[in-house]
Amino acid sequence: MNFLFPRKKAIEIPATTELVLDGRAVTITVRLSVRARSYRLTVPHHGDPVLTIPKSGHWPEAQGFLERHRGWLEARVKRAAPQTAFADGELLPLRGVPHRIHATGRPRGRVEVSEIEGELSLLVPGEAAHIPRRLTEWLKAEAQRDLTERSEHHARILGVEVKSVSMRSQSTRWGSCSSSGSLNYNWRLILAPPHVLDYVAAHEVAHLVHMNHSPQFWAATKRALPDMERGKAWLKAYGKVLMGYGLAAG
Repeated sequence: MNFLFPRKKAIEIPATTELVLDGRAVTITVRLSVRARSYRLTVPHHGDPVLTIPKSGHWPEAQGFLERHRGWLEARVKRAAPQTAFADGELLPLRGVPHRIHATGRPRGRVEVSEIEGELSLLVPGEAAHIPRRLTEWLKAEAQRDLTERSEHHARILGVEVKSVSMRSQSTRWGSCSSSGSLNYNWRLILAPPHVLDYVAAHEVAHLVHMNHSPQFWAATKRALPDMERGKAWLKAYGKVLMGYGLAAG
C-alpha cells in the first residue's frame, strides 16, 4: 500500500527582513535575481542593506547566510554616512558653500539665494512640507546648467560632441556616458565645490574618446582638465557624505 504524504510548502521569500545590529533593528531589502549564482550581501552608500538571492535559492538558506555575515554587516552599517533631509532650518552646501534652508510660506515663486542676518540662505516657496520636492527640482536645474556648460567646454578641448546632458539620482555613481554621446550626471554634484563638478564633467566627456579606464583615458581626462586630481581626491574623501543629501527626495 502506498501512502501519500503532503509536500512541505516552500517558505515564501519576503521583500524585506530585519536584523538587530548593535542594539537597533536594521531593515534589509531582499531581492531575487535570475543572474545571481550565489547569495550576496551589499551595503550601498545610503539606504538599506541588500540581500540578493539566486532564483534557485531558499529562504532558510538565505537566513543562515545572513547570520554568518552578521559581524561583517554590523561593521559596514556603522561606517555608513548619515542622511541629511532637505528641511526648514537645515544647512545645505550649494557649490560647496553652506546655505541655510528657509520655507517662505509664499504659495508661488522660485527658490532664491539670499542672506539673512549675515548667513547665506535658500528661500524655498511654500510650507515646510514642500521643501524636499521644490528644492530638489531647483537644484537639478542648477546642476543641469553647470554640467551642460562644463561638458561642452571639455568636449571642445577633446574634439568630441555631446548629444545630451541629463540629471539622475544614482545612489553610487556620479556620472555615466553612452557611446552615442549622452551624458548622465548625479544632480548632487551641484552641492560640491565647482572644481569637483568640473572633474566629473571632464571624466565623462573623456569617455567619449575612450570608453574604458585605460591610461589613454586618464590622459584625455587630464588634457581636458589638467587639475583633475584635486576634484578626484575630494570625491574620494567626501563623496559618500554628499550622496546622503536629500536622499528621500530622489
